[in-house]
Amino acid sequence: MYQHLLVPIDGSELSVRAAHESLSLAAKLGARVTGFVVEPMPPLALESMTLASYAQANEEHCARTKAHAQTVLAGFSALAAEQGVPFDGQFKCTDAVDQAIVEAAAEYGCDLVVMVTHGRGVFSEMLFGSHTKNVISRSKLPLLVLH
Repeated sequence: MYQHLLVPIDGSELSVRAAHESLSLAAKLGARVTGFVVEPMPPLALESMTLASYAQANEEHCARTKAHAQTVLAGFSALAAEQGVPFDGQFKCTDAVDQAIVEAAAEYGCDLVVMVTHGRGVFSEMLFGSHTKNVISRSKLPLLVLH
């Protein structure tokens, strides 16, 4: 059965549900969990920005996103410790969220991906896209989708 679950999270209420459900499943299976946070890249420089101001904005962005990822993963790690589930937290800074999830599953040796979906509907999906649907289409691993 499954031995290593990858759980992409972002700190939202839905991702907290994914954390709880994945840990419950991992405890029953005797599996371990890797929590994975994908943070966005810094915004592009504006024409009016100097190189120094862009460098400072980039540095501030990286500090904020790293702090956010660490906070989210620390919460997940605490939940894992409460349930006695081996846990590792990882994060990556990229705008290619779907691809980062697929690559992380391979890199960390995971055999199941656990994700949540907002279930927004067809119009919203066209407007915002669906990371879950894109991971399903790109990954060779099984995907457990929570709604």
